Amino acid sequence: MKKILILAALLSAFSLSPIANAEVLPEFDNNEPVVTIRQGEKATYYEYRINGQLKEIKVEPVIGKTYYLVPAAEGEFSRFDNSTLMLPKWILFSW
Repeated sequence: MKKILILAALLSAFSLSPIANAEVLPEFDNNEPVVTIRQGEKATYYEYRINGQLKEIKVEPVIGKTYYLVPAAEGEFSRFDNSTLMLPKWILFSW
């Protein structure tokens, strides 16, 4: 009988304890650079976006040398051997 009472008391104590809530993450900052990696059959593509705008695509082919595609005109890309993307490391002044 004592065991049943102790068990009932423990069960009721656990049922009254608050349920753990999921951690709320902060909002995503669109000003941060975003890199999306896509794996293709013949190459791996790294899309670099700043403020939601595509700035550069790094292409690493399975066979061959890495190259970069930079948006030139609407829907067209220019090919470069080196990255042209310059990301600021610190913001000193902003207005």
